[in-house]
Amino acid sequence: MAKKSRPLSPDAPLYHKDHPRPITRRDFLAQSFLAGSGLLLGGSLPFLLNPKIAHAALSNDMETLKTACGIASAGAGKIPFICFDLAGGANIAGSNVLVGQAGGQTDFLATAGFSKLGLPGDMLPQAGFINTELGLAFHSDSAFLRGILSKTSTGTRSRINGAVIPARSANDTANNPLNPMYGIYKAGANGELLSLIGSQNSDSGGNSVAPANMIDINVRPTKVDRPGDVTGMIDTGNLVGQMNQADAVKVMESISRITRKKLDKVSSGLSADADIKNKLECAYVKSADLVDRYGDPSALDPRPRSTAYPDGDANIATIFPQAEFDSDSEFRKTASVMKMVINGYAGAGTIQMGGFDYHTSNRSTGEVRDFRAGQCMGACLEYAALVGVPLMLYVFSDGSVSSNGTTDESVNGRGKGVWTGDNGSTAASFFLVYNPSGRAALLGGTATEQARHQQLGYMSADASVATTSSPAANNVNLLTEMLILNYMALHGEQGNFTGMFGNSLGSNLDTYTAFNPIVSGTI
Repeated sequence: MAKKSRPLSPDAPLYHKDHPRPITRRDFLAQSFLAGSGLLLGGSLPFLLNPKIAHAALSNDMETLKTACGIASAGAGKIPFICFDLAGGANIAGSNVLVGQAGGQTDFLATAGFSKLGLPGDMLPQAGFINTELGLAFHSDSAFLRGILSKTSTGTRSRINGAVIPARSANDTANNPLNPMYGIYKAGANGELLSLIGSQNSDSGGNSVAPANMIDINVRPTKVDRPGDVTGMIDTGNLVGQMNQADAVKVMESISRITRKKLDKVSSGLSADADIKNKLECAYVKSADLVDRYGDPSALDPRPRSTAYPDGDANIATIFPQAEFDSDSEFRKTASVMKMVINGYAGAGTIQMGGFDYHTSNRSTGEVRDFRAGQCMGACLEYAALVGVPLMLYVFSDGSVSSNGTTDESVNGRGKGVWTGDNGSTAASFFLVYNPSGRAALLGGTATEQARHQQLGYMSADASVATTSSPAANNVNLLTEMLILNYMALHGEQGNFTGMFGNSLGSNLDTYTAFNPIVSGTI
């Protein structure tokens, strides 16, 4: 009688007499020899008993190998960069960040101009409604400012400075090339795990597009808008669960050496034989490095550490209490992006927030949304302070709004002008820089010169962007370039700008630069 074969478990390897020994990764997968790191490593463990191959000084050469394999250990050493894409046409100028005439933020607009920007006659900046705690002047009742202040400490605020850029952009369209992420990457920003991330599944990572000539599909932003997107990026397999993290790293390093020993004994016969072997070895080195850095679940977890989230981040817990974090998806999104970028896991990130087309013939809707956006901005700045690294934070929107002077006297309306329509001529963007070593210094030898560097361009008295006040004033592409120039200038690398991005901003780049460098090349 024919002997019946026993059924195998779903994970059992398949031995076929009529098949050669598996060689390629496809062979291993097809025959169930490769089913994740647990089985692969288990099959290799007997070789670890050979001390001639798996020698005792397991980690002595790993840093050298990481460097040779191009594995970053702390990002690219550039200033972390986060931008807020407020989709719909948010108010930025006047009621939030002050914008003035040619002399700077305190070269005040006319009363009618401020009315168009939603400020009634009894709340004018020239009457004392100014707050400069962040270096950059805000209206003292700015919803952005109130949100930022609610999430930042006094010490953090003393190390922040910023600049505003009055610049027109089209209303209610994603076609404004406002997103600078690819240019920031080209300027050197990069991360340990990812180059770019964004909260929207788009080529820019947000609502507004990136300039077409800057897009690099090889670094398209990876979507991150919740904690699961972050913690799901790294899977160290079952090995870490079967032994402690340090021993797991030693096993992975030993497998890398075993692989190299075996590769040295064979030849593919191809001209690229050495390159192929190096790539195979680097794959194992990278695996060991991932287990070393991310075998501990708390390394990436962006949730606030608490009884409910024991693997969470203690710094985030001081910014977002658990109940607040659990109740608001915008806070969870912000925490996820800021954790990745500020810790160097990603080079730059976009946080898209929707609902800023708030010309609803009231003021309360916009105030509430601006306040929450400010909380998210403040969270990023405070987290950078807690981690101890600099941060450049950029805020922009597609178009803007204006008021007809009617006021909203409700609690959330705060007696300010209602937003009655879109108005791209009142648009602006701004950036804030946190520097652990102290507030970034404006260019210029006098207060008058510094005021012009804190406001790059200006408005006319009636609160319309003066379209000749800067190259960016009436050209969204150049607005993005001007932002990138300022990022490079923080590293003292503005001299490389023209070679990378052309001379559309002209030859006198200092005119459109806000700050002296805060780091030298890398951090």
